[in-house]
Amino acid sequence: MQFFVLARHRTESFSQEQFEPLLGPEAARVRELYGDGVIRSAYSRQDVPGAILLVEAADLDEVDDILATLPLAERGMLEFTIIHVRGYRGFADG
Repeated sequence: MQFFVLARHRTESFSQEQFEPLLGPEAARVRELYGDGVIRSAYSRQDVPGAILLVEAADLDEVDDILATLPLAERGMLEFTIIHVRGYRGFADG
């Protein structure tokens, strides 16, 4: 199954100075998950600080477990909106 994850930095609770040292490790973890095929694509958000991830997982619990491994998430610095998606029916045969 695939899930879109909208991640937002919790800037109302944490300063940019608190985010800064974790951004490198965060990017490294996302690259690792991408290399493992867990994250299918990743985008930086232009509306707010954060990212949009396309995650491959068996279910919502697995998505939660995956996201919990992100350095910013481990520290409670991210807010997530998770959307379960499926292939667009307009592309299906018949």
